Amino acid sequence: MIVNIAAYHFVPVDAPQALLDLLKPCAEAQQLRGTVLLAHEGINLFLAGSAAGIDAFLALLRSDARFAAIAVKFSHSQALPFARLKFKLKSEIISFRREQADPLRGRAASVAPADLARWIGQGRDDSGRRLVLLDTRNREEVQLGSFAGALSLPIDRFTELPAALAPRLEELADATVVSFCTGGIRCEKAALWLSANGLPEVLQLDGGILGYFEQVGGWGYEGHCFVFDERVALAPDLKPLVDEAPAA
Repeated sequence: MIVNIAAYHFVPVDAPQALLDLLKPCAEAQQLRGTVLLAHEGINLFLAGSAAGIDAFLALLRSDARFAAIAVKFSHSQALPFARLKFKLKSEIISFRREQADPLRGRAASVAPADLARWIGQGRDDSGRRLVLLDTRNREEVQLGSFAGALSLPIDRFTELPAALAPRLEELADATVVSFCTGGIRCEKAALWLSANGLPEVLQLDGGILGYFEQVGGWGYEGHCFVFDERVALAPDLKPLVDEAPAA
C-alpha cells in the first residue's frame, strides 16, 4: 500500500534553493514521487511512496525548526499516483497574485472540521449568523463533489477568484463565510483577500476538505474530492476513486 501525503506551511524562507538542495536528495533516495513547491513564503507538497520513505522525508523536513509544526494529511492508494518527482522554485506556493492575501503578514482565522460539521447541522454558526460555504476550487474540481449548497464560482484558475467573487461581496456581508479547498492553502489566501475587502466574518476550513474527511468524514459533503493526480478523486473515507470496486 502506497502512503500519500499533502501538506503546506507558510513561513519565511530566505533561501528556497538551499532548502530544495537539502530535501530533494532525500526524496530521491527514498524513491518518492510527486511535487514539492518552494517559495519565499513557504512549502507546498504532494508526495507518495513507502511508509518508511515518507517518514524519512518528514523527519528531515521537521528537523528544520521552521517546519517542525507542519500539518500533514495522509491517505493510501494501491499504486503510486505520480509518474515522477518534481521540485520547483516558485514566486508563490499557490499562485494568487494579490498583495492583500499574504499569509506572512498574518494568518487567516480558521474553523475546525468538527465545529463546521456542527454549524452545517445547525444551518448557522454558534452566534446565529447564517452560514455560507465558499468553494475556492475550479469548476472541474467542483463537478466531482462539494459541500451541499456551497457557493461555487465558474473559474478555471485560482487567480480568477477575486474577479468572479467581487460582485457577490455585498450579499455575503451578513454571513459567516467559510472558505474551503482541497487541503487548505487556497482557502487561506481567499479568506485573507475577503477580509481585506470588507467582509466582517470570514474563516477558512482548517485542513481543507481532506482534513475534514480525516476528522469528520462525509457529513454535509456530496461526492468526491478531486485531486490532481492519477487517483482522480478521494471519497470521504479517503479511498481513491480509481481503487473503488465497480458496481456488480
